[in-house]
Amino acid sequence: FRLLYLSPETLLNPRVWDCLCEPTLVINGLILDEAHCLVQWGDTFRPAYYRLGAVRPALLKMKPAGSRIAIAAFTATADPGAQQTIQRILCLQQPQCFRLNPYRANLYLSIRMVCTPRQRRQYLLHALRARSDQPGLVYVRTRQDSEDLALWLANQGYRTAAYHAGLAAPERRMIEQAWLASELQFVVCTCAFGMGINKPDVRWVIHFHVPLLLSEYVQEIGRAGRDGLRSDAVALVSEPTGWLDPSDNQRQRFFQRKLKAQRRAAQQLATKLPPQGDISTISRQFKDGALALSWLQGSGQLHWQDPFHYVLSTSDRRVALDKLDSQAAQQMTAYLRTRQCRWRYLLHSFGFIQAAEMMHCGHCDNCCRARGRDI
Repeated sequence: FRLLYLSPETLLNPRVWDCLCEPTLVINGLILDEAHCLVQWGDTFRPAYYRLGAVRPALLKMKPAGSRIAIAAFTATADPGAQQTIQRILCLQQPQCFRLNPYRANLYLSIRMVCTPRQRRQYLLHALRARSDQPGLVYVRTRQDSEDLALWLANQGYRTAAYHAGLAAPERRMIEQAWLASELQFVVCTCAFGMGINKPDVRWVIHFHVPLLLSEYVQEIGRAGRDGLRSDAVALVSEPTGWLDPSDNQRQRFFQRKLKAQRRAAQQLATKLPPQGDISTISRQFKDGALALSWLQGSGQLHWQDPFHYVLSTSDRRVALDKLDSQAAQQMTAYLRTRQCRWRYLLHSFGFIQAAEMMHCGHCDNCCRARGRDI
């Protein structure tokens, strides 16, 4: 094979791993695509991501002396904090870092405030009518939301379908192909839709519900306008007080509580783990043992000897994960409420400070409002 494309979980399947460790098998490089997934999922529901840093040194031990294995990570959405996490978890020593400015001159950004759930749906209908037959995507945050909204829109006469991680693989592939072939105008989807799918003529992305993280938002609006032509990214948000429509605030608090509960459970379980061991034994003994190990690693208290065996660290170099999560959520809220150029805010958040200082894009809602015109 010239390319072997694997999920982290498949890579670390013992049978696959044994094949890769064969001394005669030449491996030239390890590539982590969509590397932001390591940051967003590695210490929650995809703990295998956090074991990837041990892969390269373990493989090198099994190969002939003098073997070299290059390693690289790619993502379109890594802010400075995510870059540091990727470097730390992958155990990269002084890596070369190549960054491209995320600014897209053809992508028009706007936030629309809605006061009630009914008004949110009515604005969505208005936006869809204005974009008749143009391909697009509607993002929601939960599986149930995607099912409910897709059914409602289908009853309004739209060619659409719900897409989320709970669907069987054949059904997901069928929906993807129908959308790519323009048999469906748009898909009502969760964050499960998009990575690895390229449709150049997507003219719009509507966030019926906004994500918790700015990196998720940038990833999702990045589906639009890959052909270089004008495309719109519209996000619908409740008015700030939440008195008339508390759903946005409730949704954000729900996900934050869920994440904190996961972390508390992992932290409690971590006190029961032996100071060293292997992940298969821990996973058999404890229901969420793998998550506890990834939490310990993420907080700087665990080291992987290889992808399967760990040692708890004697030094207490803890990372305040809850504080980082809170800062990330506040960053998204600040973006939604900013009165400055939205592209300027995004560039600044992703570390392009000099470019941000000179940015007044002229095609976000704030820039257009300042010039007395509509987007």
